[in-house]
Amino acid sequence: MLRLSGLYLPLDHAPEALPEAIARRLGIEPAELKRHTLYRRGNDARRRNAIQLVYTVDVELADEAAVLARFPDDKDLRPTPDMAYRFPVTAPSGWDGLRPVVIGAGPCGLFAGLILAQMGFRPIILDRGKVVRQRTKDTWGLWRRAELNPDSNVQFGEGGAGTFSDGKLYCRVKDPRFLGRKVLEEFVKAGAPDDILWEAHPHIGTFRLVTMVESMRATIEALGGEYRWETRVDDLELERTPDGNQRMRGLHLHDGSFLEADHVVLAVGHSARPTFEMLHRRGVHVEAKPFAIGVRIEHPQSWIDRARFGKCAGHPDLGAAAYSLVHHCANGRSVYSFCMCPGGRVVAATSEEGRVVTNGMSQYSRAEFNANSGLVVAIDPARDYPDGPLAGIALQRHWEDLAYVAGGSNYHAPGQRVGDLLAGRASTALGEVIPSYKPGVKMTDLSECLPGFAIEAFREALPVFGRQIANYDHPDAVMTGVETRTSSPVRITRGKDHQSLNVARLFPAGEGAGYAGGILSAAIDGIKTAEAVARSMTGMPA
Repeated sequence: MLRLSGLYLPLDHAPEALPEAIARRLGIEPAELKRHTLYRRGNDARRRNAIQLVYTVDVELADEAAVLARFPDDKDLRPTPDMAYRFPVTAPSGWDGLRPVVIGAGPCGLFAGLILAQMGFRPIILDRGKVVRQRTKDTWGLWRRAELNPDSNVQFGEGGAGTFSDGKLYCRVKDPRFLGRKVLEEFVKAGAPDDILWEAHPHIGTFRLVTMVESMRATIEALGGEYRWETRVDDLELERTPDGNQRMRGLHLHDGSFLEADHVVLAVGHSARPTFEMLHRRGVHVEAKPFAIGVRIEHPQSWIDRARFGKCAGHPDLGAAAYSLVHHCANGRSVYSFCMCPGGRVVAATSEEGRVVTNGMSQYSRAEFNANSGLVVAIDPARDYPDGPLAGIALQRHWEDLAYVAGGSNYHAPGQRVGDLLAGRASTALGEVIPSYKPGVKMTDLSECLPGFAIEAFREALPVFGRQIANYDHPDAVMTGVETRTSSPVRITRGKDHQSLNVARLFPAGEGAGYAGGILSAAIDGIKTAEAVARSMTGMPA
């Protein structure tokens, strides 16, 4: 088969238009096209009143060699790559060795556990939180009643932080082995809609993610894997090797028990602050990493749809419009949109008492009234938190503490209208835009809970974004603070074998370790890390 990219067709084209366009593009008779399969569909909205759909298809032709020979320099036509996933190693027959342990049941830990189970290694998966249904009830407890469970919330529990998100399944990591395809195919097996296999920007939404992670848990358990919920790792047991280096021996758990483990995947997520602190005390190599801080900004989704899609707004093949924005400010800071959630809501995402953190989520339908996005300012260790590898955590906590106070010390979030922020005055009332954050929003002055350079950067960037997307800087748009968990503030450094630089057989992985950002990239890293564990366990070279 051949893969053909860059086929442009108008919205509402007839079904037969696609095979006709393939034949026309390749200069063949329609009868020479035996079949075609959709690989990717996106849209080109640069001309918002003449939006086109953009297709990539796999085609089977009567004479593929002849067609390729006619287009030797065409980058949009090439043989269809082999996207099948193959296990690099499997457990020996009758294997009964010490089982690998995965700490964390988010996207990275989920796929590390799944691949290890599929390879026959019967992993043990630990998570400090609860199964996803109970975790959902605990999370609603914060949203509806301002009652926080520090071990079961948006950050901790089955599915990780990605469960309460938009469920975006695209990323920018290089993926020559098509591991992302493996992730999507496993999600479809677990109940995700088939369109995630071909949409250019696929997403699932929270409610579907809940049932999917349950299905994948059942698969892992059927293959001999084991989950242990409400199990927190408090310390590592390390041993010296004959060459003087350290390696994993086991895990000390919060209930005082000890779990022997000589291969451990550390997939704890970006909010596992006590774990980061424990690793640092233990001497595991950890370094500070850049991240970003800011707010969630909300507009009516209809405003974004009209600004992006013009008269095509509301078309079923386009769905709710998204955006991606960036501006480099005169003060040396960069402001950018982050984790944009069309037709979604802003959610309470703290995991620590007395702190306020915001995030965004949406369902598969993306049908709620507002669009929201993180609007954040990039910060870096050398400039903003140079006081050691854990200084970024202290910085996050500082602004989360102030946000809690600014919101009324009851888990309400501080909010401000864009017009008031630009004018340098506190907000006292809402305008046309109603914020979606629960348990509630207190209108105030966000300069009370964000650094001055961030406020200064927002005041420069918002009018620029307003020229790119109509009404983006509308006076009544609402900004809700604070967004601090954009990514991990630390990196648990590892080598090419995925093992910690100074603790053998400890495998830092995913977003918490600083090697992913989002569901898909974390899942891909989980696959790679599971493969590295299996190689180490069987003595296969990395």
